Amino acid sequence: MGQNSSQVCRMSSPVRVIVVGAGCRGEIYAHFGSIHPKRMQVVAVADPRKFARTKLQQKHKIDNENVFENWQSIVEREKFADAVVICTPDRLHKDPAVAFAKKGYHILLEKPMATTAEDCKAIVKACTLSGVMLSVGHVLRYDPVIHKIKELIDAGVIGDVIHIQHLEPVGFYHFAHSFVRGSWRNEAESSFALLAKSCHDVDLIHHWAGARRCIKVSSFGSVSHFIKEKKPTGAGDRCLDCSIERDCPYSARKIYLDRVKWGHTGWPVSVICPNSFPDIESVTEALQTGPYGRCVYECDNDVCSNQVVNMEFEGGLTAAFSMVAFTEEMCKRKTTISGSKGELSYNGHEIHVFDFLTERSTKHTAGSDAPSHFGMGGHGGADYHLMDAFISAVENNDPSMIRSGPEETLMSHLLVFEAERSRVESRVVYVDNSSQS
Repeated sequence: MGQNSSQVCRMSSPVRVIVVGAGCRGEIYAHFGSIHPKRMQVVAVADPRKFARTKLQQKHKIDNENVFENWQSIVEREKFADAVVICTPDRLHKDPAVAFAKKGYHILLEKPMATTAEDCKAIVKACTLSGVMLSVGHVLRYDPVIHKIKELIDAGVIGDVIHIQHLEPVGFYHFAHSFVRGSWRNEAESSFALLAKSCHDVDLIHHWAGARRCIKVSSFGSVSHFIKEKKPTGAGDRCLDCSIERDCPYSARKIYLDRVKWGHTGWPVSVICPNSFPDIESVTEALQTGPYGRCVYECDNDVCSNQVVNMEFEGGLTAAFSMVAFTEEMCKRKTTISGSKGELSYNGHEIHVFDFLTERSTKHTAGSDAPSHFGMGGHGGADYHLMDAFISAVENNDPSMIRSGPEETLMSHLLVFEAERSRVESRVVYVDNSSQS
């Protein structure tokens, strides 16, 4: 990651940041300014939702003249900040990213970069031509334990990497929330699941493979279970009006309303009340009238609930990735990396390396100094570390501090698009690496 940010000279004043998209991710990234006000200051916000932008304005004491309904109004003004954090919906990433790059703003862009390969390339080109830094929100790159995996590979502790096996267990109610009822349920409105949810994971596999390029990819997946044909007899169209709701693991009453009764008002409850703070009344109304109260078997979802991706890299390295909705654990990735000298395994919590020569297993840990009690402990503290790296890069004008920069991130995104092409066309795709340069 380059030099430690505490060992280098920083800007004498805080990095001035504009937040475009004041939803869940925008709020989290902006919170870094509350933890480190001497390093980062949120000076403007843009969001079409009055409640969201006002909430961020009040928290960060943003001047009224710097509160906008859309990002276009900001671009029309002379440059008045150092960086912009873009957390708009997936399909609305490209235009603001290109526009802010041309204005000279350094950019933190929530993943995925964009929903087409052409738009991803356009963003990277704009940032490169404008000489601005681009950090993509691949937060897993900044998880201390997952980052330790890369350090161990590079140190040669398992020899040459031969095979990577990686699992993303999405979590049964997480998938129902985000990909059946929620914003990422429909490809036409957002993107396909492998891009929206698992570009993190393909990025990690690509990262662990090092300099070796992927040459072939195949993928299979489908919409399983969450279809009208699986709807139980007697089930209603909405959970609050359903006579058999108590027997359904995907009940919206259980996922949202019961949580509020227990005093839990964070994710996922906070998502379903975009115009108010969640309480019993607002959540009940949201479930009665909004998308999150619908029966999971009566939604317009069309994205894969289970998918596998197989990859072959130069030198014979192979990788197998699985994404599945129907799991107890939520997003606790599990990884096994087989090498010529040993095997590395990660269970979502800690790393073990088995040495073939000594036949001994060693546990590896990595601490996180992320202040989780201040609200940035998400993704194992990686949300904090991503912002710390981005702000450090801007403070010191040093893009090497960013682990998820433009070129490598573009290459892993293009691999995601190729994998989905394989699934849709039911064939092995030979990757054209010339298009990745």
